[in-house]
Amino acid sequence: MHDEHGALDIVQDAMLKLSEKYPEKPVEEYPMLFQRILQNTIRDYYRRFKVRSTWTTLLSSLTPHQEEEYDPLETLEVADDSNKFNGPAETLERSQVVKLIEQALESLPARQREAFLLRYWEELDVSQTAAAMGCSEGSVKTHCSRATHAVAAFLKSKGIEP
Repeated sequence: MHDEHGALDIVQDAMLKLSEKYPEKPVEEYPMLFQRILQNTIRDYYRRFKVRSTWTTLLSSLTPHQEEEYDPLETLEVADDSNKFNGPAETLERSQVVKLIEQALESLPARQREAFLLRYWEELDVSQTAAAMGCSEGSVKTHCSRATHAVAAFLKSKGIEP
């Protein structure tokens, strides 16, 4: 995290969540609970930041600076195939593959699943993923590689190949 104020906000939010949700827990469990809550809060921050910056960048690049009232959505063109209907067979096949991928992800160890989802689903880079997971960049690469191979092997065992 490059912004000290943002980092302090994240820590404060994590502390509030800990005190609100786990007041009945023994004091000995607080460090581990706080660590997990802090990791989740950091992940949430990066998700919100990514979405916010993507839309801000996209919409600000569409806005001409000379006009005060301007709706960028009015200038977007609709792709020719945007209303393309997928047939029932294709829709069923996709949903089955998605279910298999979900099964493969559920079978992964927690750290591999976490690294895989942050890198490939949330599209964080290696350093952001390492920061969110609280580990080194090398560990992120190792977890992602192992997860990718495990998911590919699982899908291959079910008869699905790229």
